[in-house]
Amino acid sequence: MPVLIAIPARYASTRYPGKPLVALRGADGTIRTLIERSWRAAMDVRGVERVVVATDDARIREAAEGFGAEVVMTSPACQNGTERCAQAHVALGGGFDIVVNLQGDAPLTPPWFVEALIEGLRAAPEAQVATPVLRCDGAALNGFLADRRAGRVGGTTAVFDRAHQAMYFSKEVIPFTSKAYAAAEPTPVFHHVGVYAYRPDALAAYPGWPVGPLEGLEGLEQLRFMENGRRVLCVEVEARGRQFWELNNPEDVPRIEAMMADMGLP
Repeated sequence: MPVLIAIPARYASTRYPGKPLVALRGADGTIRTLIERSWRAAMDVRGVERVVVATDDARIREAAEGFGAEVVMTSPACQNGTERCAQAHVALGGGFDIVVNLQGDAPLTPPWFVEALIEGLRAAPEAQVATPVLRCDGAALNGFLADRRAGRVGGTTAVFDRAHQAMYFSKEVIPFTSKAYAAAEPTPVFHHVGVYAYRPDALAAYPGWPVGPLEGLEGLEQLRFMENGRRVLCVEVEARGRQFWELNNPEDVPRIEAMMADMGLP
């Protein structure tokens, strides 16, 4: 089952214009752009036939080709990363059994997250889409709550049923819990890791569906699958001592750099 990883990247981000080209300093002082760090994370995933950067911007294309990435140009009309991945898959002539969307703002994604995601989709023939979820400890949950109190959108949370089929995703912290948790204590809240694995038929159908009310309210692309009756599988992954965060706002740059320093990531 050949696997493609597409890394969607656009320059004109509403919340953070130019985000893919933001410089991040590693633990050893090495400075690399966000898109290069995301590409390097994709290249570490085992069992993948091809990795491409999917963009509509010449500046991102030039930067990506400069560090050795294959680039597929897509339309600026793409509304989100899933639509961009769908276009990239068509532009490459199809032929992949699984397409992975490793979003260009997730440079701390460990390779085993993506490997578990691919295996999870392979093992669940009823699922059309799979995405990883990571159980929050008290420290992570408190970070989510602090962001919301400050009016910032931090991470996304997920709730799912006993079969790990997604019930909902939100930028609010769900489910509600009134308990106070110690920093290292497991909580009932799951952080949605912004990576997706699609079956080609579901990915091809996606751009033809209109944006539904939930996707419009939350700004979460995966909700379009759920609003159109497609099953989304939540694959629980383990941190194994790694810290994880996505770059959503300028304030996340020092946070991610501090995490790389703590983990010794160059």
